[in-house]
Amino acid sequence: MGALGCVWGHRGRDRTVAGDKDRRIGRRALLVGGAAAAVGTAALTRDELTRLYWRLPGVRKARVAGAVDFKGARWVAASSANYRTADRPDDYRVDRVVIHVTQGGYASAVKAFQDPAHGAAAHYLVRKDGRITQLIRELDVAFHAGNRSYNERSVGIEHEGFVDRPQDFTDAMYAASARLTAAICGRYGMALDREHVIGHVEVPGTDHTDPGEHWDWDRYMRLVRRVGQA
Repeated sequence: MGALGCVWGHRGRDRTVAGDKDRRIGRRALLVGGAAAAVGTAALTRDELTRLYWRLPGVRKARVAGAVDFKGARWVAASSANYRTADRPDDYRVDRVVIHVTQGGYASAVKAFQDPAHGAAAHYLVRKDGRITQLIRELDVAFHAGNRSYNERSVGIEHEGFVDRPQDFTDAMYAASARLTAAICGRYGMALDREHVIGHVEVPGTDHTDPGEHWDWDRYMRLVRRVGQA
């Protein structure tokens, strides 16, 4: 059952297979750093110097404790071992939302994402009752897709339940998740379509099948577009 969904089939995959265990600075940081070396720091503004500084290895950008990116979401922090600090979309362009199913209950999923040995976590977790929990800031690279490039370019949304139980995908879950996805797409200028909103099964190289055949993509995307175009 592990390869069907996310939480139970993920242990160690994103960090070992996708090479995400390191905390390298992003592509833009390397480019900007090279430019700084070429022109000299005297030519850089104070703001540019600040942005360069935090990207140095071992330097963390200041964050507001408990801040969320989606209004109404509850903040529950994932283990820092299950994501990589970044400054998206400045250092990595965000152009995908990846839909997951946990293969378990809400509490079990949170426990797994808070376990530093688990090796994976998503940015958001949507419960059957429609309540949304944020575990990782969208700024940061969550280890959720099993593919380093897709981790860097996407926001991951987990959904409580099992892929073989269509009853787990409730009206409240679809509605809440659609609002969340529409907001994310709007924030990063993504089209509200299936090229930009994908299932975990569609990530190159993954062995997961979620969200599975019972996830109603037509219904979901109608809801996403309705909210996003309102």
